[in-house]
Amino acid sequence: MTTTPPPTKALSPTARHLWKRSRGLLLALILLTVTGVALAALQSGEQHGRLDPRSADRTGSRALAQLLAARGVTTQVVTTSEQAAAAAGPGTTLLVTDPDVLTPRQLTGLRTATAHTPGRIVLLAPGPATLTTFDTAVTTGSEVGNSARRPSCSLPAARRAGAAFLGGLRYTLTDGTADRCYLSAGRPTLLRRPGAAGGRDTVFLGSSDFLYNQRLGEHGNASLALQLLGAHKHLVWYLPSVSDPSSAQDDQHDFLDLIPSGWSWALLQLAIAAVFAAFWRARRLGPLVPERLPVTVPAAETTEGHARLYEQANARDRASAVLRAATRTRLAPLIGVAPTHAHTPDILLPAVHARLISAPEPEPSLHSLLFGATPVDDKALVHLADQLDELETAIVTEERHAPREHPDR
Repeated sequence: MTTTPPPTKALSPTARHLWKRSRGLLLALILLTVTGVALAALQSGEQHGRLDPRSADRTGSRALAQLLAARGVTTQVVTTSEQAAAAAGPGTTLLVTDPDVLTPRQLTGLRTATAHTPGRIVLLAPGPATLTTFDTAVTTGSEVGNSARRPSCSLPAARRAGAAFLGGLRYTLTDGTADRCYLSAGRPTLLRRPGAAGGRDTVFLGSSDFLYNQRLGEHGNASLALQLLGAHKHLVWYLPSVSDPSSAQDDQHDFLDLIPSGWSWALLQLAIAAVFAAFWRARRLGPLVPERLPVTVPAAETTEGHARLYEQANARDRASAVLRAATRTRLAPLIGVAPTHAHTPDILLPAVHARLISAPEPEPSLHSLLFGATPVDDKALVHLADQLDELETAIVTEERHAPREHPDR
C-alpha cells in the first residue's frame, strides 16, 4: 500500500503572509503620517510665539503692540542680533524678550551698538550672563512668584501705573544710583539704571508676564508697559532665536557637553555593561551540538533551509565545499576507496579516473571538479552541482555495467 506523503509547506512567505505580518506596522505608519500632516496643516497659519507682538495667543503681545500703535509708536520686529543692533538707532527703545539665549558675542554687540546713543533698552528677566555684559553693578538672586505689587519708588512711570503684576527675578545694585520698584523682601523686580551723558537708560524687568495679552488688562499693567516701551516713537522688538546664524559663532557645544557632569560615570558604566551584554548574547562559532528535535522535520525542508541560508550569506565557498565533500564520500565506496581516503586527492582521483572507462576524463579536470576553487558566482555554483551529479551518475552507471566475477560452482 502506497502512502502519499503530506504536502511540504513552502518556506517562501506568500503575499498574504507578508500582508498579515506587516499590516499593523503599515497602519501605524499611515496613522502617524496623517496625524503629522494634520498637525502641520493646523499650525501653518499666522501663529507666533511667546511675547510676539503679532500673536493674539494668551502669551502673545498683540494687544500691547496695538495700544502702542494707537499712541503713534511704530514697532519693528527683528529676530537677529545684527538686525537689532542696526535698528536701535538714536531715540529708539530696544526690547530684548529673552536675552539669556544670546551668546556673549551677541550681547557685547548689542551693548556696543546702544551704549552711546540716546534711547532706552529693556531687558526681560536677564540672568547673570546678561548682567555681566550690560551692567556689572547689578546682580540677581532667587526668583519670587508674580503678584500685584505696589511701585514703592519714585519712578514716574511706575507711580502713574500703580500696582502691576510683577515678580520673577529680583535684583541688587552694588553701586551707583537706580530706581528700585515693585519690591519683594526689599529687593526690586523692576530696576531702572540711568545712562551716562547722552547714553541709554536700561530697564531690568524680573518677569515679562504683565506684557501678555491675558494680563495686560489687569491692575496697572497696560499703563506700565506703555510708559516703559512707548517712551520713544520707535520700538525695536527683538525676539532672539537659536536659529540666528550669529549664535553659532560662539560656544560650540557637542552632544557630550549637554550631558550633566554627574551622569558621565553612569553613562560610562552603562556603555561597559552594553559591551559585556553584546559579548554575552553574540553568536558563538563552534561545533554543532546534536539534540533531539521536538518535531520531525522533513529532510527536504532542512536541505532547502540550509540552501537559503547559504544564499543569503553568499557562502558559495561553504556550499561548494559541502557539495564536493558529499560527492567524494558517496563515490569512495563505489570505486573501492576506503572512507578514510575519500578526501585524499592522490588516492581518490586515480581510482575515479580508472572507473571512467567509456568516457574518460583527464585527471586535471577531475581535480578541479572534486578539489577545485570556489565558484565565482551563483551560476558557476549551479554548474558545479550539475557536473558533480553527472560525474556521480557516470560512476554509478559504469558500476552497474561492469562485468562481475562469479565464484566457481
